[in-house]
Amino acid sequence: MQKRKLGRSGLEVSAIGLGCMGLSYGYGPATEKQGAIKLIRAAFERGVTFFDTAEAYGPFANEELLGEALAPFRREVVIATKFGFEGGEVQKGLDSRPAHIREVADAALKRLKTEVIDLFYQHRVDPNVPIEDVAGTVKDLIREGKVKHFGLSEAGAQTIRRAHAVQPVTALQSEYSLWWREPEAEILPALEELGIGFVPFSPLGKGFLTGAISESTQFDSTDFRNIVPRFTPEARKANQALVDLLGQIATRKKATPAQIALAWLLAQKPWIVPIPGTTKLHRLEENLGAASVELTPGDLGEIESAVSKIPVQGDRYPAHLQQRVGR
Repeated sequence: MQKRKLGRSGLEVSAIGLGCMGLSYGYGPATEKQGAIKLIRAAFERGVTFFDTAEAYGPFANEELLGEALAPFRREVVIATKFGFEGGEVQKGLDSRPAHIREVADAALKRLKTEVIDLFYQHRVDPNVPIEDVAGTVKDLIREGKVKHFGLSEAGAQTIRRAHAVQPVTALQSEYSLWWREPEAEILPALEELGIGFVPFSPLGKGFLTGAISESTQFDSTDFRNIVPRFTPEARKANQALVDLLGQIATRKKATPAQIALAWLLAQKPWIVPIPGTTKLHRLEENLGAASVELTPGDLGEIESAVSKIPVQGDRYPAHLQQRVGR
């Protein structure tokens, strides 16, 4: 597995990381604990050194899972976690007050069984707390040795600049994929200018770009995708054209649609590190195989030309969640 550096921070991680949320939260019932530990360790054995979690995934269960799974090789991996929700519960709303950030850091250190958090993200921008106060608090935690690097998630360009002026931001984590390209307008240029790495979550469009989901797919009642406008049966039917295109290119490259989607992201910038999530070993291996798929300038041009003719249907989030992004 190749390595990449997140911007100018010097933080080096595997070119593809593992998003661990789905093992505990968001996409139906949690994976059985020993099976989840086995998957996380399988990722490490295959070269993954970058693992993403948050207190809100569970809440708390995902951090505890990672703490146990990664304990045998803790010094060889980079763990990213997040703060920013009241009591760690998304539905309770945002809370990035400095005292709360400190409480979350101390609790996360215990759950992760570690002495330091490698990358500490603000999960969503809190409009009630100046971003300078957030960045200053994380700066203090870095000075105290509890945190190594500061990150933001789903922040807008102006917020990123304001935070970066107080404490250098190592990475921004936001959604980015062939079916959500909004970051290209303002975010990517700002990150390039400031030397900040980019960690795309949902790089496979919450599973849609793998080709494993059709208009007739039924999701578990607890699956987050049930409330996502882009996942209505009508939107899925309309968006199938994008998956079909990936399938055509994948056949030619002797790859899978998921591998083409991930290879496309890796080809955009050398400081982009996607974090696809999965609960299955064969999907993990498929995703990691994307790092060896070479897309030529001709391939990238063909993808660009074809994708520009396929308008993706449906909003990325329901309205109440959309309000929390891009601030």
